[in-house]
Amino acid sequence: MSEQPLPPNTVPFDSLDLDAEQFRSMGYAVVDAIAAYYSTIRDRRIISESGSRHIAEVFEEKLPQSGQPAESLLQEWQERVLPHVTHLGSPRYFGFVNGSGTMMSVFAEALAASVNMNAGGWKAGPAATEIERRCIAWIAELIGYPTDCGGLFLGGGTLANFSALLTALRNTVPFDTTREGLQTDRRRQKLVLYMSDHEGHISIVKAADMLNLGREAIRRVPSGDDLRMDTRALEAMIHDDRQQGYLPFCVVAQVGSINVGVVDPLEDIARICRQEGLWFHADGACGAVGAMLPELAPLYRGLEKADSVTLDPHKWLYISYECGCLLVREPERLRRSFSISAPYLQGSLPTDYKGLDYFEYGPQMSRGFDALKVWMTLKHWGREGYQQLLRQNIQCARHLHQLVEASPDFEPLHRPALFIYSFRYFPAELRRQAPQQPLEEYLDQLNQRMADAITATGFAFILSSKVKGHIVIRLSICSHRTTLEDIEQVFARLHHLGRELHAEGEPGSRHLQS
Repeated sequence: MSEQPLPPNTVPFDSLDLDAEQFRSMGYAVVDAIAAYYSTIRDRRIISESGSRHIAEVFEEKLPQSGQPAESLLQEWQERVLPHVTHLGSPRYFGFVNGSGTMMSVFAEALAASVNMNAGGWKAGPAATEIERRCIAWIAELIGYPTDCGGLFLGGGTLANFSALLTALRNTVPFDTTREGLQTDRRRQKLVLYMSDHEGHISIVKAADMLNLGREAIRRVPSGDDLRMDTRALEAMIHDDRQQGYLPFCVVAQVGSINVGVVDPLEDIARICRQEGLWFHADGACGAVGAMLPELAPLYRGLEKADSVTLDPHKWLYISYECGCLLVREPERLRRSFSISAPYLQGSLPTDYKGLDYFEYGPQMSRGFDALKVWMTLKHWGREGYQQLLRQNIQCARHLHQLVEASPDFEPLHRPALFIYSFRYFPAELRRQAPQQPLEEYLDQLNQRMADAITATGFAFILSSKVKGHIVIRLSICSHRTTLEDIEQVFARLHHLGRELHAEGEPGSRHLQS
């Protein structure tokens, strides 16, 4: 095929970069905009007033054919983007489990972007590699895990759990899944893993999907009244599955669960996994970092025995998105699960420019320099700073529990173990009625409407969930900016909304208010 001619050059070669003075001016303006944002973050509506159709229309535009001045892009940020963001950094953002974003993360993201290192391999990112390796050891030390472990940063809890389960699979089952795959004509055993029936996280289901194990491969282990995994039931299920010809390979323990923040009985699970030859994975995306608090040590006893641990620095370490983390007790097991070679990855012949290549330890080949924001924030706050912030969040959750207990119109469903707390509005006059299905349906509707209503005001962002079969109001108090006053204000507004909505009633349910 003949080479096609290029259009004749009309301008000299140009990188289109800003010159130094233009970049400096734009940089100062961006920093000023960010500083102004932080100074007003407590007063901002947390969610946009606009609906999805209007926001889509705001960004409906044709592909630019020619460029526009850099300063105008910052103006567009202020006028088009910022009014339509959800402010996860607000002290009254209580949805999902989203960290609030450290200021050091902002600086780190800018610095990392400036050098544009690929942290996939040592040659492309030597400083990035060594900083990540140091941060992995620091995080392990913080939570009492062996500091000679392997590990890496990933996009979030789902990717971290996927990587952990693949590592479990490839180091536990008695055949080579790397070369042969999960099944062959000679082998058709069904692989199974275990997690709590109530508090097991959906990311484990997604990881099982991604591994093509099938969702039925996840065995839901009954939990007790405290919503922790029943380990006697676990042992019985493993025995029954083996009797039926299944191949168990992993148990997933929750370390700070998504609805109530419970920690499964880690020591018992570790013992069972050791006896049964199973991989012990601790899903600590939400709560593993709480192990850095000495007063919570009994809760986390046994975490150090896990074969792998996942945690999300972008949750309770407050790092800006995205930043998940996987720790694996034996680094070689992690490498064996993901290692792959090609001459263009490391060069055809050995050189002195070599070190740890993270593409051999995880699913990504190209990777951003996420470790820098963890490194800078850990150095800025230190262990003591983080301990102070985690204790503040726990104190807020406990204070909320006290407010719920003291009110005749609210019902506590658990005691907060960490920073997540779920409860429901249950008006005092309805408690005198005999338990009945219409009443429960009405309470579910009422609590859902309350969560939706307070979020719609923009004052707080709250989602509902389900605990012990009830729709509940759930607060994830995962911001380093949240105070006791924030908790009191939100609770007062919830109480007021509950009274208003209950007075209005639901269609077909007014008889419940008599």
